[in-house]
Amino acid sequence: MCVTAVESRPADGGTSHAFKAVGELGESKSSSHRPFGARVKAFVALTKPRIIELLLITTVPVMFLAEQGVPDLTLVLLTCVGGYLSAGGANALNMYIDRDIDALMDRTSQRPLVTGMVSPRECLAFGITLAVVSTLLFGLTVNWLSAWLSLGALLFYVVVYTMILKRRTAQNIVWGGIAGCMPVLIGWSAVTDSLTWAPVILFLVIFFWTPPHYWPLSMKVKEDYARVGVPMLPVIASNKTVAKQIVVYSWVMVAVSLLLTPLGYTGWFYTLVALVAGGWWLWEAHALQNRAKAEVTGAKLKEMRLFHWSITYVSLLFVAIAVDPFLR
Repeated sequence: MCVTAVESRPADGGTSHAFKAVGELGESKSSSHRPFGARVKAFVALTKPRIIELLLITTVPVMFLAEQGVPDLTLVLLTCVGGYLSAGGANALNMYIDRDIDALMDRTSQRPLVTGMVSPRECLAFGITLAVVSTLLFGLTVNWLSAWLSLGALLFYVVVYTMILKRRTAQNIVWGGIAGCMPVLIGWSAVTDSLTWAPVILFLVIFFWTPPHYWPLSMKVKEDYARVGVPMLPVIASNKTVAKQIVVYSWVMVAVSLLLTPLGYTGWFYTLVALVAGGWWLWEAHALQNRAKAEVTGAKLKEMRLFHWSITYVSLLFVAIAVDPFLR
């Protein structure tokens, strides 16, 4: 895999004109010019709800697997609320740090800090508040192991991924994706107050799932990342190279997903879903690789087919994890 270092911040003392404009707009726009309803929607948008939905999809089913049945529903609710607040805080802090490049990228140009609906100062306070509240909620109502795992995921995403890796290496999404793997550990620990091999295996599934999930999207919007100097793999490597990496990670992901059954954690239903869904994933991954080898570009590359399927895949796999205990 290619690794490179890129300094993406502008040379004018480390602050771009866009960055200044965002800061000035956010700080100077009075509350009277920002309708309450729109402000509420903006703060919700800071948490990136659609991403959090995916995180919860990997949290709740693991709680069923850990319980080998239906877990305490109050515990599930508290874990979901704590997880939402923690991930939301991480996402808000991510937007605070990335507000300079968000102003220059098409796909992020309508984020609340860019439009001025939320000021940088408000975003920072909001993110820190969510981080503190979520940690205390986990610790006082679930258990402290889950609290520390949640806080660790938040700090990893904000500090290691956003501040260190994202703008410096094409391995950013590989190692930065560790934060997105943590919900499976949190879900298991919420039920058992401990960890074992099952959540570790699922952690690895998400770890190997993240790059082939995100790289197709990065292929689609690589001009955006190139414009701001963020070295996502598709920016610094050919489509052929990216597609090859996607295939490698995909095979490892599917292989790891099948380890739960021989270790006795799952039965025939999960195995069947993992085989069928994983087989379809590999079909799509190899199809993308074949198109990349043929130097197909533009809409005909169909890279977003794998991106959309990746969301369906992880949803099916974790639904199977939740259902499997009832069929054994």
